[in-house]
Amino acid sequence: MTVRQETVPAAHGGIYAALPRMLSLLLALALTGIILTYPRALGHTSHGMLSLTMLGICAGFIHGVGFIPETRLWRLLFGPWVAWALMGLGLWLLLNS
Repeated sequence: MTVRQETVPAAHGGIYAALPRMLSLLLALALTGIILTYPRALGHTSHGMLSLTMLGICAGFIHGVGFIPETRLWRLLFGPWVAWALMGLGLWLLLNS
């Protein structure tokens, strides 16, 4: 079995550098910790909004550990821009509840 060397797509530029990845990972860890330790903070949130927040957290972990999906659709869905937007939505939901 051969292991392919994963390369960063050239079109993404510096978004896969260490600092943006660290931001994704820390934000995902913080939101996960808040949701797990204080679930009542999102008690009045709709299921759809919470699902989007969880998708953002998952995408934040995927980007934060440095995994880059090969398929464009998965790269777009689990990319940093979607992750940051959905984690921002989750943060906004936490601050407004």
